[in-house]
Amino acid sequence: MDIIKSQNGADTALSLKGRLDTVTSPKLQDALTEVLSGSGDVELDFAGIDYVSSAGLRVLLFGQKKSQSSGKSMKLKNVSPEVMEVFEITGFSGMLTIE
Repeated sequence: MDIIKSQNGADTALSLKGRLDTVTSPKLQDALTEVLSGSGDVELDFAGIDYVSSAGLRVLLFGQKKSQSSGKSMKLKNVSPEVMEVFEITGFSGMLTIE
């Protein structure tokens, strides 16, 4: 999975491309840990993500909890219908902020 980071003031956008699975989820967790230690909000662009495994869901839950506990927001955008279906089936659509 590729992660492209861009800044907009204090806020950070992470553009993701590839699969969010057992192999790649630690990379996203490391990126989220770094970004959420800063002062701004986080936006995850899912336009390039075509698959999310349970390990990927765990990392998204980690990011959501960490952002809330530090008074920040984490939102997902450009989620494909296939990935959105996974979020809906697992109940993550109600836990995550998805635009």
